[in-house]
Amino acid sequence: MKTFLVTGGAGFIGSNYIRYMLKKYDDIHIINLDKLTYAGNLDNLRDIENDARYEFVKGDICDEEVVNRLTQRADVVVNFAAESHVDRSIGRPDDFIRTDVFGTFVLLEAARKHGVEKFIQISTDEVYGSIEDGSFKETDPLMPSSPYSASKAGADRLAFSYFVTYGLPVIITRCSNNFGPYQYPEKLIPLFVTNALEDKPLPIYGDGKNVRDWIYVEDHCDAIDFLYHNGTDGEVYNIGAGNERNNLEITEIILRELNKPKSLMTFVKDRLGHDRRYSLDCTKIRNMGWQPSHSFDEAMHDTIQWYVQNRWWWEKLKSGEYLEFYKSNYQMAL
Repeated sequence: MKTFLVTGGAGFIGSNYIRYMLKKYDDIHIINLDKLTYAGNLDNLRDIENDARYEFVKGDICDEEVVNRLTQRADVVVNFAAESHVDRSIGRPDDFIRTDVFGTFVLLEAARKHGVEKFIQISTDEVYGSIEDGSFKETDPLMPSSPYSASKAGADRLAFSYFVTYGLPVIITRCSNNFGPYQYPEKLIPLFVTNALEDKPLPIYGDGKNVRDWIYVEDHCDAIDFLYHNGTDGEVYNIGAGNERNNLEITEIILRELNKPKSLMTFVKDRLGHDRRYSLDCTKIRNMGWQPSHSFDEAMHDTIQWYVQNRWWWEKLKSGEYLEFYKSNYQMAL
């Protein structure tokens, strides 16, 4: 039986990954280490919390004692733990540097000390920066534009250095924008879906023509598992689905699905350092035999309907700190 230490497993992608792995494999044990900051939510894993193969530990990846204690029990470390919201990184970059860079260092040191068989560092397409035409390859230079993406680039390269210097079996993944169930409602799709359900404004940055490649979260989880089995140590792998849409298109899809008026679309001042377009060349992983299994249209429909059917999950999140943050950020009453 393999033991996976999954950091940040109470977050959006991490919780979906844990659920995916437990559904796919019988002979694994998963330790979920999560600090439970605002975006870490044990409700994300309510359906599997009593599974004997699952264990939750509340803790910080910057805490060397906790990390060492858990890593010595693990065969594989999958590091999702990160401060990940660009808007928040603009106001509090120090939190991002500490968690994303120093926390990754603590994990890498523990993995080296205890001889784990695989360390999977979950990075992001944002480390490349913006691209007007074409798509980024894994060998392209990193040009991060925000404190968030810079902190992820730092963690990404730190992980690679542990492969080169110490021979730690590291794989680095850089994925495009994820969407799906259990995504904290500060991100574009869940924010716009839940606001529309409440007949509140949908705040669109700038002209709304910023482009992202969207991938259903379960496809991302599948790709990570594929690379655990088939990836080469020391390599970087882009993960994307080829679903480039601008923010206006995403907004219109949501309004149409929910039968809500376009008058809810509200244009607000653009975000500082807002990248215009992200695009990944995923030839490398596709040539290995992996491809996404969900169509964009079906996945969007299923995602929107999940938020429609699970108001219990998101309504309590859209209060307190969350509401005050967005009132300030968008300079409008949501």
